[in-house]
Amino acid sequence: MELIFDIQAFANPNVQTTTASESGNDLSAAMKEYYDTELLENAKEELFFNQFGKVQHLPEGNGKKVQWRKFDTFGKATTPLEEGVTPDGNTMNMKSVEAQVEQYGDYTTVSDMLDLTAVDDVILSCTEEHGAQAGLTLDTLTRNEICKGTNVSFAPKVVEGVESAVSFRYELDSSAKLTPTVINKAVTKLKKNKAPKINGKYIAIIHPSVSEDLRESEGWLEAHKYAAVTELFNGEIGELHGVRFIESNEAPIFRGEDLVPGVTRNLTVSSDVSSSTTVTVGTIEGLAGAVNRYVIINGKKYKIVNINGTNKIILDTAVTLKAGDVIYPGEGGACGCAAYGCIFFGRDAYGRVELSGGAMEMIVKAKGSAGTADPLNQRSTVGWKAAHAAAILYEERLLRVECGSSYSESDDAN
Repeated sequence: MELIFDIQAFANPNVQTTTASESGNDLSAAMKEYYDTELLENAKEELFFNQFGKVQHLPEGNGKKVQWRKFDTFGKATTPLEEGVTPDGNTMNMKSVEAQVEQYGDYTTVSDMLDLTAVDDVILSCTEEHGAQAGLTLDTLTRNEICKGTNVSFAPKVVEGVESAVSFRYELDSSAKLTPTVINKAVTKLKKNKAPKINGKYIAIIHPSVSEDLRESEGWLEAHKYAAVTELFNGEIGELHGVRFIESNEAPIFRGEDLVPGVTRNLTVSSDVSSSTTVTVGTIEGLAGAVNRYVIINGKKYKIVNINGTNKIILDTAVTLKAGDVIYPGEGGACGCAAYGCIFFGRDAYGRVELSGGAMEMIVKAKGSAGTADPLNQRSTVGWKAAHAAAILYEERLLRVECGSSYSESDDAN
């Protein structure tokens, strides 16, 4: 009997082969330096949040945890001194914020045939892509930490000139835009919290879907009009009410996924429910994945705590429903639309760690360098790694203004 083995079945499925249209693997010292520079430059282009964090250096051999230490400010000394009497004096109170450094990275494997036959420089292409990936990864980690801040306000909804206050994210819709008035109130709040400015201004990082609405506002000053006298930050687009605005696609968007992935975004109640925690939603299957998610029903937010069968949702609190009522994903704005987090802050509101010897590193392994793991010199790799940590240092210097935009119905969470 003849036995046939598929040798390719043992190949690494992630190896880039001649089916791709990239090439190159020159590992001379000059090229290595060139690729390092390309990686860092491309990473730097993606740094929006990390360009402002207070840097804390962590020397080698000092563990994985880092502390930022801060002193409480003294109150006013308004009590007159008594003649000849030494007062009690004051005491210093120090607090610390702690974060643990973690390592992140990724790589791409390139086949020798691709290296030999492709037209383009695959190492350069991989370096550019991994550089952007590295910057985006580290910036997103910092953003996610910042979004844990508890200092939050909401833009009001304005319909036909009538303004209504918003108290929760799930009430936001496309009418709750970031306006000059909302910005002015955010600035006032930071000032009242005595948040120090950065070069005389506060900073806000906003999404392009939000900045489009803002650019049309009266008083908006485009960045190019003051660039000649002011060094611009990465992504800076303009200024309003003493705030310099940074535009980034990674400014947070909050929006829940479909309630039944790949099937339907919303669910419809099939029959009346009178003050019950069990909601019948029809014959749609696959709801098990919605456990522990939030939903919006009649403008209120509920949590799915259990699934009973395939067509019932168990909520954390009772609700009264009618047949035809719609259940929406509850992680974003009203009716499951997108809500946006606009991050306003002053100096040293948050910090990030730089680990000595653990800075971002470009790693290129030539084909055959793996020894017996690559016995026929068929594979080379291109990758990066970096150590990172971030933490909020002063809650009072950080404010997340949540709003809607003209794109609230179409944008996805990021």
